[in-house]
Amino acid sequence: MEMSFVGTVWSLLPPIIAIVLALITKEVYLSLFIGIVSGALLYTNFSPIGTVNAIFDMMAEKLGDSWNIGILIFLVFLGIMVALMTKAGGSAAYGDWANKKIKSKKAASLATVGLGCLIFVDDYFNCLTVGSVMRPVTDRFNISRAKLAYLIDATAAPICIIAPISSWAAAVSGYTSGDGFQLFLQTIPFNLYALLTIIMVVYLSISGFDFGGMAQYEKKAMEGDIFGGEKVVGEEIADVNPNGKVIDLILPVIALIAFCVIGLVYTGGFFEGETFINAFANCDAARGLVLGSFAALIFTFLLYIPRKVVTFRQFADCIPQGFKMMVSAILILILAWSLGGFCSDRLAAGAFVEAALEGSTISTAIMPAILFAIATGLAFATGTSWGTFGILIPIVTAIFPEGDPLLVISIASCLAGAVCGDHTSPISDTTIMASAGAQCNHVNHVSTQIPYAMTVAAACVVGYLVAGFTQNVIFTFLSGLATLAVILVAIKAANRRKV
Repeated sequence: MEMSFVGTVWSLLPPIIAIVLALITKEVYLSLFIGIVSGALLYTNFSPIGTVNAIFDMMAEKLGDSWNIGILIFLVFLGIMVALMTKAGGSAAYGDWANKKIKSKKAASLATVGLGCLIFVDDYFNCLTVGSVMRPVTDRFNISRAKLAYLIDATAAPICIIAPISSWAAAVSGYTSGDGFQLFLQTIPFNLYALLTIIMVVYLSISGFDFGGMAQYEKKAMEGDIFGGEKVVGEEIADVNPNGKVIDLILPVIALIAFCVIGLVYTGGFFEGETFINAFANCDAARGLVLGSFAALIFTFLLYIPRKVVTFRQFADCIPQGFKMMVSAILILILAWSLGGFCSDRLAAGAFVEAALEGSTISTAIMPAILFAIATGLAFATGTSWGTFGILIPIVTAIFPEGDPLLVISIASCLAGAVCGDHTSPISDTTIMASAGAQCNHVNHVSTQIPYAMTVAAACVVGYLVAGFTQNVIFTFLSGLATLAVILVAIKAANRRKV
């Protein structure tokens, strides 16, 4: 009799294998592929031929998905734009200008955080735009690429999940019943992971304090090695225009932001009579970003070619160059999507979590803390925050009636946990994008970010325990903040004892 692994705890094994291997070996591609193989073996009950077929069927399925294709095209367009802005001398000119205005490492870090907070429309867009704009600045002040990737990642999903006008708000609204947008707004003050992460990243930027693996990378960066010995291949662009101007970077970036917002609301029906908010709630983020980035690429062509900032031949050369810059991110994304597909679609990890939750007799007062932990683990294993709160929010709405204060708190804890797991998972789209935006070795980014994310997560657990019993937003936030402060003081004290 054949044993079925579908909908069991075994469904979480493939991503765990991939993640552990990636962190141990530092070889992300092979680790992800081994995770995919293990998922296929479980799904086919260890049939050799069935496993091979299942692997390539899954990859074909993910590459045939219109959303995924849209994200890959968006990545390529962004890569081309980054190559063009570099070739035109815009990035170098902006770096020179910023060097005169930004006088310290602290200011460079805060400028990166500030830009990340301003670009709240979409996390993919945030990661790549902030990375391309701020790399020349952070490099000048010897900020490691691992630290830059963290600054980008910490102001991507955590900002989007508390921004009313974002693709994330639209997704959350779609998973809830009734007035989903109003319910989303009520979760913002209770979204501890997002709020505390923003506080954490600002504190680290101001204080210059680092711990764990990040401290080692920052030490190497101060000695001149911003890559930590593992330079990302494919970012050098020859024959850069020495007479580039700041507007050659600023105008394309502004155009990119504007056109992407227009593209998002266009796909949501804004130009067919929908309100701006409803258009965002109903938008197709992947298609909107493709349309926006394509329009920005045309704008950049019209900005550069008539002014002879780059020649037509140079413009054409930047197309394959930009693609090459994104090959690593594209490959990791395809492997991560395939692994997540086995975990979520074939082995039904979500069904396992759903059954475990529905069969539990957990006290409602500790439910927010439990949901936060479950959402963190599920998002970490599957690499998708949207899939995680898509699974958990319907369960929460079934447990708590409309009007119950714990409904809002529990949904907020699901969202916070989903972002936390997404933030720490090597197979998360956003984490991969942050590595691509910073041009940082992906495993280095993940391994240095996990201690920071887990520090905030520990504070969130305490905050959600308080929330469950008090149902008070002020007590919830202050308890989480106080716990975060205590943990950071303890880490500082431990570091002093080591020295």
